Parts: sequence; structure tokens; C-alpha cells
Amino acid sequence: MIFAAIVAGGVGTRLGSNIPKQFLMLGNKPIIIHTVEKFLLCSKFDAIFIGIHENWLPYAKDIFAKNNLTSKKIYFSQGGENRNLTIMNIIKDIETKFGESNEHILVTHDAVRPFVTLRIIEENIKAAQEFGACDTVVESHDTIVKSNISRTEIENIPNRKYMFLGQTPQSFNMLKLKKLYSELTEEQKQELTDACKIFSIKNQKVSLVMGEFSNFKITTISDYKIAQSLLEIKLD
Repeated sequence: MIFAAIVAGGVGTRLGSNIPKQFLMLGNKPIIIHTVEKFLLCSKFDAIFIGIHENWLPYAKDIFAKNNLTSKKIYFSQGGENRNLTIMNIIKDIETKFGESNEHILVTHDAVRPFVTLRIIEENIKAAQEFGACDTVVESHDTIVKSNISRTEIENIPNRKYMFLGQTPQSFNMLKLKKLYSELTEEQKQELTDACKIFSIKNQKVSLVMGEFSNFKITTISDYKIAQSLLEIKLD
């Protein structure tokens, strides 16, 4: 079976709002609604699980109801202390409801990347089925500079040809993801920046899926303004 895990467990308010950014309005509906609608367009999903911080679960459910997003494919999970713990909570809920299987595929995605395309989602599913893990990336058009440990001098400038910027979705054989995560030390878990690094730490291959620059993460005020402009262009 194929599942989506929409990660929306954050409670940050860096955009100057009193609510988490995934609930901010983008056009006439919240960012998270735009994102989930993209996944509902893909008929390959058996279920879509949304990881929400426990304090915001009632609010989220109310938003989905007000936006008539009441598909029977949608389930809510309690968010964890960080991204990967939210994903693990979703996996636990999936296995409780649908059972454990080595065939399960999990497509994880940031709730605040509302411009993901159906092409990217479907290529993630295919790559995860074939390779066991994949990451969505875009080529780096800028030079990447690696500093020294004190962040005061250049240590290395790698060849840009082989440098990519990571996005989501990141998709996996679900049972393998859970197993590899359980094998990490607490110190390794603290080093994680995303789920793909779980595979990298364990020397497991991760395939690349080409993303799109429009599939950006809304993190700052500038991102939010760009997203509003991009939505207006798409609606025109």
C-alpha cells in the first residue's frame, strides 16, 4: 500500500503570526489545505496521514472541515518533538490501522510546500518502490561554499555539478525506514536534518528525483510573499 505523511507538527511563528505557518492563508485557503489537495490528486495513495502538534489538532480538524476536505483517505496523527519523530508516529498509526508490510511505501512531505506537482509525487512513489528510498532535489545554480568549523573561513568549494538542494517529498520503503531509524544511536538521531539522512548514516543508497524550484518551503516572510504572488500567477 502507498501512504502520504504530511509533516505539519511545527508550532513556529517566524512569519509574525500567532498561528503556525501551515495554517496561514494562501489565497482563499490555508497553506496546508493547498498541500493536501495536491496529494489527493494522486489516486495511488491508499491514505494520507497528517502529523499535527497535539495542541493544534482540534484547530486543524476544524480547518479541514471548513474547507470541505473530508476525504475518507485523510487521517490525523499526533506530531512528535521533531520531524522524524512525527514521521515515526505516523508510521505507528499506519501500522495500527493497515498492518505491517514490507510493501508499504511512505511519501513524506512538508506541509508548507504547497506547490509540489503530481509529477514529483508520482516519480517519488516509483523511485521508492524501485530503490527503497529517494529524495527530491534541484540543481544548485549557486556555488556551494563549505566553511571551517568556526564559520570564519572557506574550507572547501565543491564542484557545483554534483551539488543539489534538497526538497520534499522524501519517500521510502516504510518498514526499512522504521528499522534503520531504530538502529541509530541517540547521538545520531540528534544529527538528523531530514529522513534521508537516516539512510545515509546507515550507508544505504538514496535515489534522486528531480524537483522544481517552485516547490519551495514557506519559511520566511519573503517566501510567503513569493508564494502569494505565485498563486496569483497560477490563477490568472
